[in-house]
Amino acid sequence: MERADVLIVGGGPAGSACAAALVAGGRDALVLDAARFPRDKPCAGWITPEVVAELPMGLEEYGREHTLQPISRFRIGRIGGRGVEVDYGTPVSYGIRRWELDAELLRCSGARVRQGERVHDIRRERRDWVLNDAYAAPMLIGAGGHFCPVARLLNGRPDTAPVVVAREIEYRLEGAALERCRVDAGCPELHFCRDLEGYGWCLRKAEHLNVGLGRRNPRGLGRHVEAFVDWLVDEGRIERPPDEGWRGHAYRLRAGQPQRPMGDGALLVGDAAGLAFGASGEGILPALRSGRLAATTILEAGGDYGEARLHGYARRLDAELGLPSNRRPLPAPVARLAGAVLLASSWFARRVVLDAWFLHRERVGSE
Repeated sequence: MERADVLIVGGGPAGSACAAALVAGGRDALVLDAARFPRDKPCAGWITPEVVAELPMGLEEYGREHTLQPISRFRIGRIGGRGVEVDYGTPVSYGIRRWELDAELLRCSGARVRQGERVHDIRRERRDWVLNDAYAAPMLIGAGGHFCPVARLLNGRPDTAPVVVAREIEYRLEGAALERCRVDAGCPELHFCRDLEGYGWCLRKAEHLNVGLGRRNPRGLGRHVEAFVDWLVDEGRIERPPDEGWRGHAYRLRAGQPQRPMGDGALLVGDAAGLAFGASGEGILPALRSGRLAATTILEAGGDYGEARLHGYARRLDAELGLPSNRRPLPAPVARLAGAVLLASSWFARRVVLDAWFLHRERVGSE
């Protein structure tokens, strides 16, 4: 039986951030992941300045060997409508490729890692958690995303929290497709659905283009994705993407009645805890922050990992991520009218969509 101070199920940003903080605090963290890194990860792939502040490496260092596309402009609109461009004049985000970022975060964590280890059995044995009859520790972290086995153990299969479903593809532009692509590198395009229940995106990082669409309502996702791509092609924004390579994923939003992020000797982080921001669906920042906060809670617990002792983790999440949103969908006619008017406004595109929803600036209207 291989022992550790803390077992972490999942080696994505949340698990890596937790492991790094634990190792820095003198704890032996062991990360288990079903995949082998670098591994493919569906994600539009951009990071905000707040994410950069959480990274264990500097941008210059990271950009020497990995994709790092400065982003200073955005194109915002409604699918089927005209877009408006917002230019900040200086980089306010960076395009990345998730398979590169995740692998580097895990490498930098300093933790022990067991790759290709899918967790199929979790049991409590006295004060220890035992995984796959092979690994044991008194503290367990669930960092395995939307389908994390630790989250299922603590909360079952919750069906009350809003779930976003998405499909996307990332591929290399070559030849005529690169020449005719009108999506500028470093200028992400965000086009909202008419009912405002989701949005499509195009993000170009040098020769690589990521195209996708996510919605709160999973019904008809394929139809919405197809219509979005058809519109982009008809508008001449892109040439039709390959048929092969589309990936799907799902994640819970930090909205409604959140699930319990802890139990005796266990904490959930990142998508396993359903922490994606309600307005944008971004999950990288909540993942990194929750991983760090979970590690802080563990280090302060002093070996007492009862649920009551770990309860401060939930308060820390509220303080750093804000309280869960209770947003209700607008009636369809109202949503269509609001979207047509607001998304054609340069002020709304910058101050609300970008500054407030996507860039997480401290207050709407900040420069």
